[in-house]
Amino acid sequence: MKVKPSMVDLVPYQPGKPIEEVKRELGLDEVIKLASNENPYGCSPDVEKAILDSFKNVAVYPDGYARVLREKTAAMLQVEEDQLIFGNGSDEVILILCRSVLTPEDNIVTAAPTFPQYRHNAVIEGTEVKEVPLKNGVHDLEAMLSAIDENTKMVFVCNPNNPTGTYVNDEEFKRFIRNVPEDVIVVSDEAYIEYVTASDYPDTLPLLQDYPNLVILRTFSKAYGLASLRVGYGVAHSDLIKAVDPGREPFNTNSMAQAAAAAALDDQQFIRDCQEKNAREMKKYETFCKENDFKYFPSQANFILMDLEKPGGEIFEYLLHKGFITRNGEALGYSSSVRITLGKPAQNDKIIAELTDWLA
Repeated sequence: MKVKPSMVDLVPYQPGKPIEEVKRELGLDEVIKLASNENPYGCSPDVEKAILDSFKNVAVYPDGYARVLREKTAAMLQVEEDQLIFGNGSDEVILILCRSVLTPEDNIVTAAPTFPQYRHNAVIEGTEVKEVPLKNGVHDLEAMLSAIDENTKMVFVCNPNNPTGTYVNDEEFKRFIRNVPEDVIVVSDEAYIEYVTASDYPDTLPLLQDYPNLVILRTFSKAYGLASLRVGYGVAHSDLIKAVDPGREPFNTNSMAQAAAAAALDDQQFIRDCQEKNAREMKKYETFCKENDFKYFPSQANFILMDLEKPGGEIFEYLLHKGFITRNGEALGYSSSVRITLGKPAQNDKIIAELTDWLA
């Protein structure tokens, strides 16, 4: 059996180690996972009832239009309902865009390092990937603009960026999109927007009126705490949504996910509380880095990438044997770093104490 050539050297997405596997392998009673940027505070209490209610109709196909969730999302964002496309996580919306738009004659432009699924899905379509190195951990938009040519179909801006947590500010993003050719789709991936505290972070939704080539991605997997239910969405001009929607699988978001996301949207106080807690805990890691003279990227997300001046694999293994699953910086393009998802206060205190003792 042969697959198409673009698939031959591709490797499936590698998630962090499962908690139970680490417990079994290392004989640990407790393992804390701080690797996948999940919300340590879970989700809104309102979500449980919504899931239980949806379970009554588990034998029935979900609403393919996601009407209730669509109406609530459109109202919150102040956009039209036909400007939305829902996916099995925002990952699937990326897949839908690539499936619908890209051919082997095209290319995309992304930063490097950034979220790997942009490259992954483009490669599957046989599309060239033009990667522009980050500049001080931030998207180099001028260089990305220069990389666009007559064959470029899409440009991805991960904002805040994963794995660095850095962001492109309002002025930079507006200058960038003004200069991108009208026939090139600009994807602003805002998976971590609920954690952003920077006053100059771009408000991209109003830009949809002037830029029909703009797509905004958001998700319920991060701050909303619904990672296991897999629901995210894209927002764009209605004509663009209409053009790519045939690339979406039927019934691609399940009933529980739709109900949970709709309930989560109603509890914005939960989101505000999570943002405040995240900002407080981030200061602990920043203080740790400053006290030990370690470099780090100032993060607007719920994770921090720190350069601890040791091989990333060594840092990862040390923390793993102490009961912490983190992300090895070597796999993210930063060989002497570790990326840590912010946990609850006691978890953050414990991992910082372990690192302090070890490094001392």
